[in-house]
Amino acid sequence: MQPSLILLLIALYFGVLIAISFLTSRGNKTSENADFFVASRQSPWYLVAFGMIGASLSGVTFISIPGTIADTGFGYFQVVLGYTLGYAVIGTVLLPLYYRLNLTSIYTYLETRYGDYAYKTGASFFVLSRLVGSSFRLFLVANVLQLIVFDELNVPYYVTVTMTIFLIWLYTFRSGIKTIVWTDTLQTLFMLTAMLFAVGLLMQNLDVSFFNVSVYLNSHEEFHIFFFEDLKSSNYFFKQFISGAFIAIVMTGLDQDMMQKNLTCRSLKDAQKNMFWFTIVLVITNFLFLFLGLLLMDYANQNNFTEIGDALFPAIATSGDLGLGLAILFCIGLIAAAYSSADSALTSLTTSISIDLVQIQKKYDQKKQVIVRKRIHVFVTLLLIVIMMVYKYAITDTSLIYTLFEFAGYTYGPLLGLYAFGLFTKLKAADIWIPFISIGAVVLTFFFSLYLESIHDFELGFFVLIVNGALSFVGLILSSLKQDQSASI
Repeated sequence: MQPSLILLLIALYFGVLIAISFLTSRGNKTSENADFFVASRQSPWYLVAFGMIGASLSGVTFISIPGTIADTGFGYFQVVLGYTLGYAVIGTVLLPLYYRLNLTSIYTYLETRYGDYAYKTGASFFVLSRLVGSSFRLFLVANVLQLIVFDELNVPYYVTVTMTIFLIWLYTFRSGIKTIVWTDTLQTLFMLTAMLFAVGLLMQNLDVSFFNVSVYLNSHEEFHIFFFEDLKSSNYFFKQFISGAFIAIVMTGLDQDMMQKNLTCRSLKDAQKNMFWFTIVLVITNFLFLFLGLLLMDYANQNNFTEIGDALFPAIATSGDLGLGLAILFCIGLIAAAYSSADSALTSLTTSISIDLVQIQKKYDQKKQVIVRKRIHVFVTLLLIVIMMVYKYAITDTSLIYTLFEFAGYTYGPLLGLYAFGLFTKLKAADIWIPFISIGAVVLTFFFSLYLESIHDFELGFFVLIVNGALSFVGLILSSLKQDQSASI
């Protein structure tokens, strides 16, 4: 594809998003913060459910899931099946809690249950995780766009990144989550259209019809979903399934980014309907992405493509062999996948910093709250630009970047421990010790994982989340016992 065509697609794409922002920000400005934080709790549940598909995926997922087939077959689907259990917990336990307390930021619960130290700790872990994870996802896609478009146009990387994040700020700065609910819906539509179009073209090329899909799958040696053979492997079924459940609970149910969309629904019943249908569509979507990976691998073998893993889908889609339509849809889908993650992250980070860390609702009147929130939104925008500059220019070791990205997963463990302890026990943990317990759990989990892998050749995989949460839980129990002893004295 010509760089000028991709640039035109990007321009048209952002033009549509900015138009949506203009339309959603019209109307009553007296509740501007209510629109920004929770869309005045007026979002249709079906829009939220559909839009959350795009938010739960990313530019990395868009190209990575199809690329896993050669290494793990359909093993990732074990994690997806675990998601269903996690989403059931969110719908029946966490959503009723959030709606009963009428929360804007879900971490306000920690203040009610423990105190200010726990509240600030939970919000800080979320902010750290989102800053590292979202900027990294956007960095990977920005790198691809830089290589295929902006380098040929002699546009420096820092200009690319600055303009990209500025455009995201432009369509989110006024109405925030109210705009995101609608833009996420559009971005999800782009992403799924690109995936389904690719599936259809590849099926036609490989002579796979709708009626013989089951024969094609069952006869394929890579169509292997369940792995029970090796307990030590990170792909072992129960590791993947249980981890999937906990990943869904913490990375959706305990994540301000994802829950902020649910909290825009008109009622708890609507939010639960949203979660139910979101679960069904997400499972189907992930299966289709894996099926796409199978088709891509067979097509590559028949047409002498040497790319593997994450490079496979981009290479085939942009080669032109399957037509310009696929190349265009792939680029739009990739952009949508990347920016649906970035824009919601920018909004949720602004929300958490405003409400949890700066606490604008406690300190300022309504007019001043809007001013401070806008300043924080600008600050987070600039911070994302700086982090992406660091990724590009200060860190030359790619493996180190992946280490940073994986570390972001550790930050959800303390949140899991805090919420589990708060919801399922009546013990009173020592609030002042909670920051130390949370940080200690992350450090211990990291070294425990290294020990198991190096000494016993045992991979924790996604199980690090559960170990991390369990250590946090134990630390909270110990602090509660210490608290009781001090009280008795």
